[in-house]
Amino acid sequence: MCPALFLDRDGVINKDIGYLHRIQDFEFLDGAIETCRRFQAAGYLLIVITNQAGIARGYYTEQDFHTVNNWMIEQFRQSGVYIDKVLYSPFHPDGQGDYRRDSFCRKPNPGLILQAQREFDINLSTSVLVGDKETDIEAGLSAQVGTCVLVRSGRLEAEHATKAHLVADSLAVLGQLATKIKKRES
Repeated sequence: MCPALFLDRDGVINKDIGYLHRIQDFEFLDGAIETCRRFQAAGYLLIVITNQAGIARGYYTEQDFHTVNNWMIEQFRQSGVYIDKVLYSPFHPDGQGDYRRDSFCRKPNPGLILQAQREFDINLSTSVLVGDKETDIEAGLSAQVGTCVLVRSGRLEAEHATKAHLVADSLAVLGQLATKIKKRES
C-alpha cells in the first residue's frame, strides 16, 4: 500500500476563476508543480479530485473538462511530474438532466477518494489531502485521510473555522513539508 497526495484542482493547483473550462484561462498557482514533484519524489501517488458543478449546470461539457485536464496533465508531464489519476464529479443537486443529483462522489462525500483507494491500493492513513474549501476537508476526514490541509490560495475560506489538520498559505508551503510529512506518517 502506498500513500497519495489528493489535490483539489481549482484553488489548489490553478487559480479559481469559477467554472474554469478553457485552456487559455488556466493559470497554475505558484508552487503547484514543484510541490507535486516533491511529493512524487517522496513516494506519493498524485490524485486530483474535483467537483465540476459547471457540467451539471450546463456551463460547459464533460469534453471541455477533459480538454483542460489533458492539457494540465501534459504541462505537469513536461515538468517531470506524473499525475496518476484525475477523478471528478459532474453532479450537483441543482444540476440539469442526468447530472441533477447529490452523488456519493461529490465532495464533501468521500466517494472519489475511496474510488482512488480501491483502484491504487492507497494507504489512506499515510496520505495527504489538500483543498481550499471545507467540503474538501470533510471528504478527506470522512475517508480517514491521515493529513488534511486547507490552503488559503483559493477563495480564502481558510480564514474561517476548519477541521483541517493543517492550514497553509499555499501549496508551495506544503511542498517544503513533503518529506517531513512522509517521515511522520511512517
